[in-house]
Amino acid sequence: MSHNSTPLPGTKQTQAKDEITLIQPTRGLAALNLRDLWIFRELIYFLTWRDLKVRYKQTALGAAWAVIQPVVQMVIYTLLFGGVAKFSSEGVPYPVFNFAALLPWGLFSKALSDAGRSLVNNRNMITKVYFPRLVIPFASVLGGLVDFAIAFLVFIAITIYYHFSPAAGFDFVFRPALLTLPLFILLALVSALGVSLWFSAMNVIYRDVGHVLPFLTQVWFFITPIVYSSSEVSEKWRLLYALNPMTGVVEGFRWALIGTQATPWPVLAVSTAVALVVLVSGLFYFRNMERTFADEI
Repeated sequence: MSHNSTPLPGTKQTQAKDEITLIQPTRGLAALNLRDLWIFRELIYFLTWRDLKVRYKQTALGAAWAVIQPVVQMVIYTLLFGGVAKFSSEGVPYPVFNFAALLPWGLFSKALSDAGRSLVNNRNMITKVYFPRLVIPFASVLGGLVDFAIAFLVFIAITIYYHFSPAAGFDFVFRPALLTLPLFILLALVSALGVSLWFSAMNVIYRDVGHVLPFLTQVWFFITPIVYSSSEVSEKWRLLYALNPMTGVVEGFRWALIGTQATPWPVLAVSTAVALVVLVSGLFYFRNMERTFADEI
């Protein structure tokens, strides 16, 4: 008995086809999914506010520590390096010279310390809730802006004091360079975030990183022109010295705030380039390691 393969009138013969959907990972900057930071902006705000409350919770002086810490540092460095060692402050009262550098350094070191340990400290969230892990170190870095703002008010007070002190011989005048200060704040945040992304991701796998960070921060402090001027560094080593991104940040702050020297464009160019390279490479490394965080942490 033969089977007729002719279709019945009014019907169509269809042939099933297997459809294959190929999903390929995005490449280049699109793979970073930086749009997630905007989508989860409310979570960033929540984590930043939570870190601020935890930082000063159950402390007698509260947010006053944001004033006490940099002021005590400034007094010690003024006595040791400005008084005993007689380091040059380029004609500016040493407390003003030093505090202008402590402003960006405090923002950087605080971000490095908090963000470097941020993933491990938030392990419960990472293992139980899905969200872009990039949010955590990003919020930790932004949290340092509050302490920076408070310290900046202290700097204004110190500057006013020396401006009206006849013995200081220091006159603060408004300069157009002050308008560039937001750019140097942004450069400090870029530097802090780039380094923090590397260390926060590595700290998940190698907990030794958490022990290395305090030592590294101390070393980094002394290779950055905070207690001394970069003019102390030989001219032939100046560009190599600028490979430290915080060199450009500190010199930029001093130039914008107190006009200690001519515009440090070569140093700024090198430091900015290094900061951007560290940030972009840190983003790619962080995203690459992100898939293992929940298992390794």
